[in-house]
Amino acid sequence: MAERIIPASMQSFYDGYHFAPAVVDGEHVRCSGVIGLNLADGSVPDDPATQFALAFDNLNEVLTEAKVGFADIIEMTTFHVGLQGHLETFLEVKDRYMNEPYPAWTAIGISELAIPGGIVEIRVTARRPG
Repeated sequence: MAERIIPASMQSFYDGYHFAPAVVDGEHVRCSGVIGLNLADGSVPDDPATQFALAFDNLNEVLTEAKVGFADIIEMTTFHVGLQGHLETFLEVKDRYMNEPYPAWTAIGISELAIPGGIVEIRVTARRPG
């Protein structure tokens, strides 16, 4: 059976929504989508840049628990409510977290996310070094 990655701050998602924040599949870590919400209180900021940074911070928590980092990401898919309206801001925030070599990336515009007020969800696959 594949190893489940569940940071303590995300245990409620596993228990309540019945999904693992990530699964280790051989040399790959497959992360579920993360949203830019404050894990401490469940709030979603109105400011897009703040929400994007929180999404990457939440992703970092999953990656760290799985013993990988942003440099190990080989594929990223992002889902955006209002993609064209905030793509430039998203790129600015993304580039604070992700450096070369860049992963494959697909950005998809959608109508809504599972969390009200959420405007981005980030899903990645990383490869464990070694």
